[in-house]
Amino acid sequence: MKNTALIAMSGGVDSSVAACLLLEQGYDCLGVTMRLYRNGDIGRSQFHTCCSQRDIEDAAEVAFDLDIPFEVLDYTEEFQTQIIGKFIRTYEEGGTPNPCIDCNRYMKFEHLLEYAAQKEIEYVATGHYARVEQENGRFLLKKGRDASKDQSYVLYMLTQKQLAHVRFPLGELTKEQVRRIAEKKGFVNAHKRDSQDICFVPEGDYGSFMEEYTGRKLVPGDFLNEEGSVVGRHRGAVCYTLGQRKGLGLAMGEPVYVCAKNMAENTVTVGGESALFYSHLIADELNWIPFDILPEEMRVSVCTRYHAKEQRASARLLEDGRLRLDFDAPQRAMTPGQSVVLYAGELVLGGGTIREVL
Repeated sequence: MKNTALIAMSGGVDSSVAACLLLEQGYDCLGVTMRLYRNGDIGRSQFHTCCSQRDIEDAAEVAFDLDIPFEVLDYTEEFQTQIIGKFIRTYEEGGTPNPCIDCNRYMKFEHLLEYAAQKEIEYVATGHYARVEQENGRFLLKKGRDASKDQSYVLYMLTQKQLAHVRFPLGELTKEQVRRIAEKKGFVNAHKRDSQDICFVPEGDYGSFMEEYTGRKLVPGDFLNEEGSVVGRHRGAVCYTLGQRKGLGLAMGEPVYVCAKNMAENTVTVGGESALFYSHLIADELNWIPFDILPEEMRVSVCTRYHAKEQRASARLLEDGRLRLDFDAPQRAMTPGQSVVLYAGELVLGGGTIREVL
């Protein structure tokens, strides 16, 4: 009996080649694209990034070329509630959200695995650059072979049940190899550029997006220096993130960065770069992969943002179940709301959401 796979086709070159490879490996495949929003939902009549109508059309054309069935699944309501809603709440609470990780967690893998089970399809496959291996009865998540494209950081939340039914056909390949396969097959998206922006935020201006989406105007407030003196006016505290330098509109004789926010007072504190460094963090919403729970204090390598250089730290669980990381050297601009992911070499140990920096 053939293996069966539901291919999450984003319209990009990676998921297209993933579908092609699984077909060549003998899988019976169903191509699926998730409709996550319509342009009217985000206040734009003409706007293109990932998950757009153009992407759906590209995915459908590749599915036609591969002669596999293709469906579009509408999850616009869930996306607005679980992803856009959380994105806005996190900014309003003073954090910096990571909607792409939330989308993987709550939309792509949760919903697509449920749909695959309904269709009696064994696996869900995506174009992520990562690997899944089984060892001693557990499924392990490992980095993709192409270090420059490794996407294990955005997959740390996958559970054992999910990893058992996930396939990443590109895990052993480089981006260059993937492009060559797409060119050879004549895919319409062989040279399509990778999406860089948050799919529902036009041109990265999330402040304006939040105004249009919620109908609530941003409230200007004070920029403060580290001594608490007013040094300027800002457009609204939600518009700034820790470590930000550009777009402040301040002339202070030397570079300054956002180093703190007080959402209750609607103030943004700026200071020198030295104010951005912390040696410890606390995280929650934890997920572990090689084990059910962190067994003891461990030496680990840590990423506190996507594609950041790994840093060495000691990891231990606190009595309240949260994770504490103590870094060997102070780290710059670790940001509440972002994900922290722990590694042991190429193995993903797990991760969580940053709540405090100390």
